[in-house]
Amino acid sequence: MKQQTASTPGARTAETSHSNAANVLDKAQQWVKESNVGELLDQVPSSLKNVGTKGAKSFKKLSTTQKIVGGAALALGVGLLIRSSSKGSNKSDSQTATTVQELLHFVNDRIAGYERAVAESEDLDLRTYYQQLVSQSQQFAANLNTLLQREGGAPETGTTLKGKLYRTWMDTKAAVTGSDEKAILNSNVYGEEWAIKAYQDALRNHNLSSIIRQAIQHQYDTAQRTYKRLKQLEAQQ
Repeated sequence: MKQQTASTPGARTAETSHSNAANVLDKAQQWVKESNVGELLDQVPSSLKNVGTKGAKSFKKLSTTQKIVGGAALALGVGLLIRSSSKGSNKSDSQTATTVQELLHFVNDRIAGYERAVAESEDLDLRTYYQQLVSQSQQFAANLNTLLQREGGAPETGTTLKGKLYRTWMDTKAAVTGSDEKAILNSNVYGEEWAIKAYQDALRNHNLSSIIRQAIQHQYDTAQRTYKRLKQLEAQQ
């Protein structure tokens, strides 16, 4: 006669959780087989491949179920984002217009990043500051889009693939490890570094008109002040 072993509620919950996670992983694995993920990941900028360095340390401490859910969600997100990266982006033949368009992608990343910070922060003062940065970034985008239209380009509302992947990674990491004010600040500092680099690249275009160069320089100077302020806030956490 076989002896029956009663499973505890905790064990049953763990089994159910692991089963759900396995289902997500199965979907991710199916997508990988169907979409030639190797070629897709080759499109990811090398700088982005280092994004998860800090997250990897926390990842090692997660349970098997958390790793499965986080990894599968990230895999699915990367695939969908890479697949859609070629859509919805306006291109222009003008070198100046192209420079402004490329910069706008990073400014739109800035908007999305601070909107995410507003949604996640529980510190009233910080949340108010992040909202101010959302409004500031929206003004930057509106100004650049006006200049872009003068150059014959269409308004640019897209973001960078790098920014999309980074936000997907941060959202997945927060889902399995939680998020705190320092982590949000770290993300904002990193995003501001991207923006500053984009402004520097744009200012290297010697064909910019004086009006466009002045506008970009003003935004660049503002971004540098924002970066210094974020670093100060980060040190206080």
